This record gives sequence, C-alpha cells and structure tokens, in this order.
Amino acid sequence: MSPRSLQQLKQIREQKRKLIMKSAMELFALEGYYNTSISQIARKAGISKGLMYNYFGSKEVLLRSIVLEGIQEMLESFDLNRDGELTREELLYFVDQLFSLLKNKTLYWKLYFSIVVQPQVSNIISSDFREILHPFLQTMKKYFAARGTEKPESEALFFISVMDGLALNYIMNPDHFPLDEIREIIHKRFVK
Repeated sequence: MSPRSLQQLKQIREQKRKLIMKSAMELFALEGYYNTSISQIARKAGISKGLMYNYFGSKEVLLRSIVLEGIQEMLESFDLNRDGELTREELLYFVDQLFSLLKNKTLYWKLYFSIVVQPQVSNIISSDFREILHPFLQTMKKYFAARGTEKPESEALFFISVMDGLALNYIMNPDHFPLDEIREIIHKRFVK
C-alpha cells in the first residue's frame, strides 16, 4: 500500500469535516444547540472528541461554519455574474434555487430558524450574518429601484421577510404547504 498523496489527504480531511458538520447539524436541528454536546457530535460522526476539536476549535465555531456554509450555498445562485446588478432572469433563477434548497435541505432550514429565534445562539453568528447579507440587500435594493419601486429598501426587506416567512411555514408543515403555488406567486409579485 503506497502512502497517500497530499491531494488524497485533503480529500479525506474535507470528507471528515463534512461528516462532522452533517452530524452536528442533525443534532443541533433536532435536539437544540445547547442540548447537544461535543461528545454527542463526535459519537454520531464516529470520531474522537479530540479529532472533532482538531477540525473545529469549539461548538460555536462548528455552528458558525454550518450556518455560514448554508448561507453561502444559497447565495451562490444570486447575481450569477457577480456584477452587483440583478436582472429579472437572475432573480427568477435565485427564487427557483431557493425553493429547491428549501425542499432538499430541510434539516438545515430547521436549524437556521431554531437559531434566529434564540438570541443567545443567534449572537454567535450575527456579525458574520450581517456581513454576508449586506451585499445581498444592497443588490436587492438596486433591483427594486431599477424597477421604479417607490421605496426600494422597504421592498427589498419585504422580499426577504416574505421568503423567510414562507420558508418557516414550509419547514413547520411541509405536507400541507403549497410550495409550488407560492413560488408562482413570488414570481408574479417580485419578478415579472
């Protein structure tokens, strides 16, 4: 058996990192952040506590990594050409991708909403969250201003609030929430 290459070691490390994050996300979402211990996360991931700390220095760092990676994944589909100007097509694509993420990453969104309603936990990520979302809000304001909206900042905040609200309602009752119909309403209200 030959020694592993640097690339193989990086892949193994990344796989282990993802496994730890997935295990922690499941526990945080289902048991709560404060009710989940590092020992539980390590056990679920099938690793030692020491190795867990080798990847993430603390439970706070782990939570921050999970939440911020999820937000980054969501924002990857926003303003695809990264020019700071949002077209209708780009917003349509973003909305559709957001709905897809909502359906396919339900556990992440359960964690997200459990965090935002707990001030002690949301404080862990609040400054990072604001820093990441500020450019998003600015681009949304420009989009609504270009459409001739009287109050573009309020319209952008309204859009974000609507998306948060529908995501929360879907997470709480996915079997009885008409997600596809709501997506069409969002298209008509904000995009077309």
